[in-house]
Amino acid sequence: MTVAVAADGDLDLADLRAKLSDDIACLMLTNPSTLGLFERSIDAIAELVHDVGATLYYDGANLNAIMGICRPGDMGFDIVHLNLHKSFGQPHGGGGPGAGPIAVSDRLAPYLPDPRIVRHDDGPGGVVYDLSEDKPDSIGRLRGFHGPFAVAASSYAYIRLLGGAGLRDASQTAVLNANYLLARLTTLGVTEYLPAAYDRTCMHEFVLSGVPMRRRLGISTLDLAKRLLDYGFHPPTIYFPLLVDEALLIEPTETETKETLDAFAEAIADILQEAVNDRSIAHMAPHTTPVRRLDEIRAARELTVTQRWDAP
Repeated sequence: MTVAVAADGDLDLADLRAKLSDDIACLMLTNPSTLGLFERSIDAIAELVHDVGATLYYDGANLNAIMGICRPGDMGFDIVHLNLHKSFGQPHGGGGPGAGPIAVSDRLAPYLPDPRIVRHDDGPGGVVYDLSEDKPDSIGRLRGFHGPFAVAASSYAYIRLLGGAGLRDASQTAVLNANYLLARLTTLGVTEYLPAAYDRTCMHEFVLSGVPMRRRLGISTLDLAKRLLDYGFHPPTIYFPLLVDEALLIEPTETETKETLDAFAEAIADILQEAVNDRSIAHMAPHTTPVRRLDEIRAARELTVTQRWDAP
């Protein structure tokens, strides 16, 4: 079941109230949302969910924006999964593989799997760690380790290297980069053709809508993304989130320099100006990559799977 989004980009509380009942077990959210907006009604959302006995689940995909600034537990979330490959491991933008711990509130702690690692401060040599299986409500044993070890190890090293202050700085830089890039695109006139889906201060990412670009210049978000390859940029996510028509989801992260952000904004401005004079250039893009544009519709409709068999 999906909850609607209000006109300002926040969750539609009226729709949420209408859909909540004793049959609802859980609401899953990420905050800030995939729209790059901080959910301003998160306290009210948590109260509504808990009033029907449901659980509020935090998708940590966008934790990059709030590390060291605010905590999901303080927002009322009961379960949090951390995407190490997005906020800690590579860090964000490394591509995965996905992995990460799941944290729960005290209310759910008795149900965690066994065995659990416990710390004893009064061991023979001081602090010792042991395995405990004394939780009668535990869901029981699972297999020893979940996910790729390398991601967990690199995340631990990353966290130790930055420390608390460094993680906070990473989030602040990610938010600054996103807002700077959006302001730069506006200054260059890009948002005339690619307006922000929601006119609010963004967090670590923002969503543009290519509807005016498609209507006025005759090029789609896909055309723009393919043309960006010719400028040396891996294009942002397109056509997601689904509630924004011709969506372009831009997330510069904390690792990009001002020079790179400026160059990216100028590349988009150049492509739009180019389309004013000749839209066919974008329609046929990319032009400089080893593999040119593929016929994705034909590939989906005429799926051919070939397996080579080399006899011994």
